[in-house]
Amino acid sequence: MDGTPTLYLFALIGLLGTAAWFVFRQVLKTRRTEVDFSRLQQQLSQGRGAAEDHYRLGSIFLEKKLYGPAIAQFQLALKDKNLTDPVGLALLYNALGYAYAAQEQFDLAIRQYKEALEQQPDYVTALNNLGFAYEKKQLLSQAIATYESVLALEPNNRTAQRRSQSLQQRVSPST
Repeated sequence: MDGTPTLYLFALIGLLGTAAWFVFRQVLKTRRTEVDFSRLQQQLSQGRGAAEDHYRLGSIFLEKKLYGPAIAQFQLALKDKNLTDPVGLALLYNALGYAYAAQEQFDLAIRQYKEALEQQPDYVTALNNLGFAYEKKQLLSQAIATYESVLALEPNNRTAQRRSQSLQQRVSPST
């Protein structure tokens, strides 16, 4: 009987310690992001910066759900003449598509996802995002075909499995 309050006290201390650890980690992550944000804004406002810097600033804007400024940064990155890496271009077009999709501009999002796939045809994330945009536009057969393309590349992709199955049930419901 004497040990019960002590056990509860240790359990409480353990829970509080764990919660404090997670709060501390989140504060550090937020602080790091804000420092990067300030540095990139200052650097780019002085005209010093490459496509990668615009991409990183755009990504921070995406994290903050500031889609308009994110789109502007991604478009500035695309104007960089030194950006020729297909993988980098694919990432950039996918991020731009994501920002458009978040604003429910699905036609523009689809165009950007297709650009990403022209740069890197086996880019599974862009394919999943393209399928999502097709779904939102009610282009269900294109969405299913896109998710099937994902499954051809990654048979265990849970997003594509779940969405493809759901869409197939919507298109041809069982009686």
